[in-house]
Amino acid sequence: MATTQAATPAWPVRRLALWALLLAVALTLAGLAGRWAGDNATAAARLAGAQRLDSYAVSLENLLSKYDFLPGTLELNKDVIALLQRPGDEALRGEVNAYLEQLKQRSGATTIYIVNLEGVTQAASNWRLPESFVGDYVAFRPYVRDALRGIPGGFYGVGTTSGEPGYFFAHGIYHQGRMLGVATVKVNIEKLEQSWERGAGEVMLADARGVVFLSSVPEWKYRTLVPLTAAARRELETSRQYFSHPLTPLDMRELRQLDDGTSIVSLPSGLEAPTLSQTLALPSRQWRFVYLSDLSAARTSALSVFLFALLLQALLFMLVVYARQRRRVHAELEIKVAERTASLREMTQHLSEENLVRRVAEEKLRRAQSELVQAGKMAVLGQMAAGITHELNQPLTALRTMSDNAQVLIERGRMDDAKGNLATISQLVARMGALTGQLRQFARKADASVSAVPVAAAITSALFLVERRVEQERVQFRMTMREQQVLALCDSNRLEQVLVNLFTNALDAMADSVERHLTVTVERKAQQALITVADTGPGIPEQVRSHLFEPFFTTKPQGKGLGLGLAISEQIVREFGGELRAEAVAVGACFVIALPLAQQETT
Repeated sequence: MATTQAATPAWPVRRLALWALLLAVALTLAGLAGRWAGDNATAAARLAGAQRLDSYAVSLENLLSKYDFLPGTLELNKDVIALLQRPGDEALRGEVNAYLEQLKQRSGATTIYIVNLEGVTQAASNWRLPESFVGDYVAFRPYVRDALRGIPGGFYGVGTTSGEPGYFFAHGIYHQGRMLGVATVKVNIEKLEQSWERGAGEVMLADARGVVFLSSVPEWKYRTLVPLTAAARRELETSRQYFSHPLTPLDMRELRQLDDGTSIVSLPSGLEAPTLSQTLALPSRQWRFVYLSDLSAARTSALSVFLFALLLQALLFMLVVYARQRRRVHAELEIKVAERTASLREMTQHLSEENLVRRVAEEKLRRAQSELVQAGKMAVLGQMAAGITHELNQPLTALRTMSDNAQVLIERGRMDDAKGNLATISQLVARMGALTGQLRQFARKADASVSAVPVAAAITSALFLVERRVEQERVQFRMTMREQQVLALCDSNRLEQVLVNLFTNALDAMADSVERHLTVTVERKAQQALITVADTGPGIPEQVRSHLFEPFFTTKPQGKGLGLGLAISEQIVREFGGELRAEAVAVGACFVIALPLAQQETT
């Protein structure tokens, strides 16, 4: 009896321990479920944030890339070159100011200005305004310093004169291989913020020092992600990049570090609201995007799943009759998870396919550029077709006549005369072979490699293709070699294509001229091989000169040209590292091909 009384109290204790264990297991499982739901919601936010960062980066690069080429084009304007050579010519300064003002309106840039080697602005598109840049000293700006050292500069900053922020492009202005000054283009990129403000999260764009200069939240602009060091603050004060802004730090604290550069932070508002911070670096400009996603929904989802899991487990223990219903709810939950996983997988596959399509498009573009150069050759050959046909018909007629004569001479036993006829036939065949061989060499596709090319040999080969037309149109051709054996670093076949195009244009221009002279001069100057092609045609009007190298621009009658010859030629010479330009002369037209000398020429 004593034994029974001693064992009775032990059962409630064991039951209490069992219930405590079950409750602990239930809480643990519910906690894991809540964490899983929170992680899923966070992962979805990370994926959406990464996509938005990629979209913002592409939009930014597209905007800036539209203006990358603009500073480099200013050195093609002869008035800009002349102003930097004659800074005291006020009439010339007025013309350049008007040109920059017009170019600014056409391009959509904020300001365009020209700086000399001392860092003083010589001309500007805002010359009419009270805050005109003309006469300003800007050599302290990093982008001007870089451009003066020969490095194309890119810089975001607040204007010291106008107070307006923008991105500055700077490019050296060169003439005959010597730097004369710097061309600068300022572009407003603040309009990007308007699209950012419509996003689900908040976005910031910061420089290498962590200074935020663009943001979807106006109060965060010109604040720093981390406190600036004394050295960094001195550099900013020297360059006046952000002018008078105090650059105070943002009150944003990191709460938890995640993988691949993301973290959980608190917003600068001071609230402890969980926020996902994602960063995308732009190495080419030393900038970085920071995207902040509100995780309140993720926490709510985790809490909801946690409570749901507790309720589900309570129902499992308390309401057995609802077991079938519980299984159906569980199945529905699995289906939702599978659908979300499938959706994410499909989205990933779609992005991969878009990336593949982009690479294929880039490859097609490269092939199209190569085919365009080849099409230029075929167009030249088509224009020379009549002369080539005549050039081949004459020896073919002679071959037929002399072969018939040789047969008769052999039948009559006049072997010596027959041998003479056969020797002449051999010479005619060799002549035809040389012509067709030269055409085949000209028509073949050239590769992108360069080598030391004798300039005189290239001119001779090109002249061979238009020789018949030169003779028929009674054009006097003269070639002057001021240096012996000038070797240029290029591809011979593509150089011949450029020369044939210039020769053909010169012959077309002299069609109605009384005096027809085609002059080619070769010389070495400033580590370059210079090939000058001049004619005695009507010349090039000033209003046409600025459009010469634009694709599909032509002054020839309809059906006589596509306007691609000079554009393709200029592209070919530029790929060699050289320059094709038109120079003003008293009579006719003059084109200069400037190519880098081959190694043996420079030593």
